[in-house]
Amino acid sequence: MAFPVAGAGTTPPIFPTGSLTPTPPYSGTFIPEIWSSKLIEKFYASTVLAAISNTDYEGEIKNKGDKVIIRTKPTITIKDYRSDGLLEVERPSAPTLELVIDKGKYFNLILDDVMEVQSDLNMMNMWSDDAAQQFKIVVDREVLLSMIGAAAPENRGNAAGAISGNIDLGVTGTPLPVVARNPAAGQVEIIDLVVRLGQVLDEQNIPETGRWLVIPAWVSSRIKLSELRDASLTGDGTSILRNGRLGVIDRFTIYVSNLLPSGTAAGLAAGESVIFAGTSHAMTFASQINKVETLRSEHTFGQLLRGLQVYGHNVLDGKALAQAIITSPPPTP
Repeated sequence: MAFPVAGAGTTPPIFPTGSLTPTPPYSGTFIPEIWSSKLIEKFYASTVLAAISNTDYEGEIKNKGDKVIIRTKPTITIKDYRSDGLLEVERPSAPTLELVIDKGKYFNLILDDVMEVQSDLNMMNMWSDDAAQQFKIVVDREVLLSMIGAAAPENRGNAAGAISGNIDLGVTGTPLPVVARNPAAGQVEIIDLVVRLGQVLDEQNIPETGRWLVIPAWVSSRIKLSELRDASLTGDGTSILRNGRLGVIDRFTIYVSNLLPSGTAAGLAAGESVIFAGTSHAMTFASQINKVETLRSEHTFGQLLRGLQVYGHNVLDGKALAQAIITSPPPTP
């Protein structure tokens, strides 16, 4: 496994050197304050990895090994037959792909005995529930970022289309300015963009079933304000502007995610966003270890809660993945 190696001093002591005072400090009088038993609701970013990827190879690495060698199907060449000619012999071969389990995330918490006694909440359950959500968010953000540029060259850029070669899906530096409807010169209507992504996958012979589209929240608003807001055009009983459900558009099941890469932090220009379309055949994900455990601390009176997830992911077929680089144009004055 290619995990990073921890250097000296990377594991800090529970308390700073020369101090026996935890942070934050406990009440010196040990008289418990009155805390509300009702916690403020915490909301989490929606995750989409489970819906857009497959776990076909997880069972093969669950117990042993850190790598799966995945064989692909060769493409057979069909030749012209001549009655007086010799038959050419072909030895079919195809490249192999690797799914490497080389990533890991963990958390390591401590619940001091004093805190446990004085608290009226089940701290361990609350922390483990939150950690599970944070695991999903961190991994989702990482996988979505890794997908930038992983689509086949014919499925991205300003000359996409395996057959047509003239579909503009935007590139960083010259993204597509996306509007809800009535596009001005140089702008693209959101429904037009969805149709373009569908055509790109069609030209790669990608099956229509199981297609998905992941968009940021601002693009979701564009769809709700598009021509599809008219229920008479969609054939639905209620418009998407009223019920808020995007459902399926041009064979794509729509998912909204705030974890999609955007801006300079994702290697794009400021104000740019990326959206992905495809099927679960494109991306595979496998988790080898997903463990949460408790144990007594050796250094203080307290219970440790720690969790580990070891996993790997890879884009197996870039032809089943499409990418568009977009931006939100300024409002018309």
